[in-house]
Amino acid sequence: MSSKPFNISLTKRDRKRKLRSGEVVVNTRWVLNFVDPKTNGRVQLFFERQKEAIAKRNEIQAAVEARAYMPDREAITVADAVARWLDGRRGDVKGRTLFGYEQGARYVTGPILVGATPAQRRAHTETGLVPKGASLAPMLGKVKVNHLSTAEIRSWHKLLAREVGPSSAARAKKYLAGALALAAEDLGIRPPNMPTRLKAAPCLRKAILTPAQISAVLAVAEADPERGIYVAFPFLAGTRPSEMLALLWEDVDLERNVIRIRRMQEMDGRQSEVTKTDAGRRDVPISARLRALLVAWRETCPRREGDPHRVFPGLGARQAWPLPRIGGGGILLYANFRTRMWAPLLKRAGVPYVTPHSARHAFISILQAQGIEVGLVAKIAGHKSPAVTLSHYTQAVRGGEVASLAIDRAFAA
Repeated sequence: MSSKPFNISLTKRDRKRKLRSGEVVVNTRWVLNFVDPKTNGRVQLFFERQKEAIAKRNEIQAAVEARAYMPDREAITVADAVARWLDGRRGDVKGRTLFGYEQGARYVTGPILVGATPAQRRAHTETGLVPKGASLAPMLGKVKVNHLSTAEIRSWHKLLAREVGPSSAARAKKYLAGALALAAEDLGIRPPNMPTRLKAAPCLRKAILTPAQISAVLAVAEADPERGIYVAFPFLAGTRPSEMLALLWEDVDLERNVIRIRRMQEMDGRQSEVTKTDAGRRDVPISARLRALLVAWRETCPRREGDPHRVFPGLGARQAWPLPRIGGGGILLYANFRTRMWAPLLKRAGVPYVTPHSARHAFISILQAQGIEVGLVAKIAGHKSPAVTLSHYTQAVRGGEVASLAIDRAFAA
């Protein structure tokens, strides 16, 4: 323990960041600065809320005064690092995304059931009972971060890929890397490098409709003045279903011909004032075809207290067309959107069923196929970088003969 007086300061740090849309957002963090009484090394702890920083400062000061506070980096476990990483994500991502992080983090900290079928694993989650022939594997939770080795991570990933699948293992590896990076930044811990050549998750391409099939869907949608825009919109705007269902008319700027994406809707209908990522806050251009649909829909869509509010509300009780429905204008749940609007219209158009999110895949892929540069496509889609657009979304929407013709043109005499 150092003999120097212990001082701890609390400062406010505002970080301005310019989004791709040009909008400037300010992220505020509260920072505790002090010298570790044990190592004499400088420590910084970051908090999203001032009251949390004050509470931690008081806790540290009281512990030091009682000579009980001796921060020991050797004692930080992987479970501790993962818990800190999850705490840092709260408030930055929507609730459903955070829930997914928490579920995936369990594969990092453990224990998990091994030697069991998926059904047995679900039963274990509900009852806590270990079925005959299976056992619990500890994973990495109790391992000290400073003692964690590349070989341990490789062995953990191999076991996880075998027991729960390569995709889940890849997701857990990403969460582990984030937790270790945060521990290194905030606590001065030096974690091992993530091992290379781990078994990659298979890249499963989402089924998407062809341009001809989408044209058939749009034709049916334009002939349905009541439900058509619900199905046409994701094909023409490339939005996520959660972004579409959260859209308000105040976000639709028909003068500038852009749609402002600023929020998302959870599966239970709650609105979240955050998007999936920072890049998700963006402006989507309105095409002429989409504009015509929006202008017509604004005149007849269900109102809230007489004024247009939600772009895609619940429709309410039916009346004779073109009289407005009764009781509409409220929240439309995703499940209702899929079963009452999306699936029936695709069936009427005579095309195979695809998920609403596949419309986004088709939108991005078709923009690429039409020669739009990937940087602009990424900006419109709300991707953090063009690499995401190229690796996860772009799919072939034209036949191989197009490539053959392009080769012939390139090498023509």
